[in-house]
Amino acid sequence: MMQEKTEKEKMLAGEIYDCADKELFARWQRAKQLQLQYNNTLSTDQDQISSLLDDLLGSRGEHVWISAPFFVDYGENIHIGSNVEINMNCVFLDCNRITIGDFSGIGPGVHIYTVFHPVKPSERLSPDSTFWRSQTSPVEIGKNVWIGGGTIILPGVTIGDNTTIGAGSVVTRSIPPNVLAFGNPCRVIRNV
Repeated sequence: MMQEKTEKEKMLAGEIYDCADKELFARWQRAKQLQLQYNNTLSTDQDQISSLLDDLLGSRGEHVWISAPFFVDYGENIHIGSNVEINMNCVFLDCNRITIGDFSGIGPGVHIYTVFHPVKPSERLSPDSTFWRSQTSPVEIGKNVWIGGGTIILPGVTIGDNTTIGAGSVVTRSIPPNVLAFGNPCRVIRNV
């Protein structure tokens, strides 16, 4: 007999899931505690910063710098390579996997979303919950990528290696490697 999927398994599979699920809500609350501690830790206290990032993130390589404040949904679905810098005021809604490759940089105020909701209100609203029905799709950022400040990256987007995304872009679909892209919606401007 096949066992029914947990809400977390549904979430990570991109199926409609209940974000009010006890397991998910407990991790969400734990992530909020950890990000509060992180955002209130002096940048000179590297031991505490390292410990908090180990508890908050799914994985990270060496030489990762995340300027506070930094905001997440769960944290555990964020996987960061080595030699990555993430500037202040970034929001990562990691209801699915967010992967950032080695030697990449994320400008200030960048938002990365892996979660979305049905367009039709009848499909979005849940009479049994405070929260809307949700689905997810992962975001993957390659190696040697620069994401300019104020950019928004939508669910399901992949950004190829060696690509630069100009500040203020809204990335609605995947961007290939080795290009400069910007705009709303973000589009390839030229090869680099």
